[in-house]
Amino acid sequence: MKQLITIMMVLGIMSLGACKEKKQAEEIVATKYVPKKPGKPISMQQKLDTQALKWMGAAYQVEVMRTAVDSLPMVANEIGQKYVDNRIQLLVKRADGSVFFEKAFTKASFMSYLTNDYRRDGLLVDMRFKEVRGSELAFVVTIATPEATDDEFLPLELAVDKGGGISIKVDDDMDLLAGDETDFDEGV
Repeated sequence: MKQLITIMMVLGIMSLGACKEKKQAEEIVATKYVPKKPGKPISMQQKLDTQALKWMGAAYQVEVMRTAVDSLPMVANEIGQKYVDNRIQLLVKRADGSVFFEKAFTKASFMSYLTNDYRRDGLLVDMRFKEVRGSELAFVVTIATPEATDDEFLPLELAVDKGGGISIKVDDDMDLLAGDETDFDEGV
């Protein structure tokens, strides 16, 4: 009987050892990186923002129209994908519909305020009304690279004074830019 128990224990131990997985040599599979090929130029969607406001005791309407313009110099990323730059038309009208201020802006309008990286790789992405500041209307202008994240851009401030003159400076108040859209469309 002791022999039978011993044999059963030996067989049990052997069966447990047989169930144990054998370690296989780990295979390392390396895939070759194939970069994407550039497609048709990518452009941002056309956008119109309109806002009514009171300025210096009178009613005004501000219109900001962004349009992709394929005749402007394009920007390319590291694989050669091209992006179409934008033109932004700023229009300020009086309550009677007459035009107080009208001007079209491109990235070239802001070149003296841009770093070398934004001169080379940046696009004119947006312009938004910021605030009435005494005798000026202040706007935020956004220059960014096409593949930038929400916090990779150069904010500028453009001010239009009561005489229709403009001034531009680098904007330090970045909180007002939350929610900038970078809505690109494939192809032109």
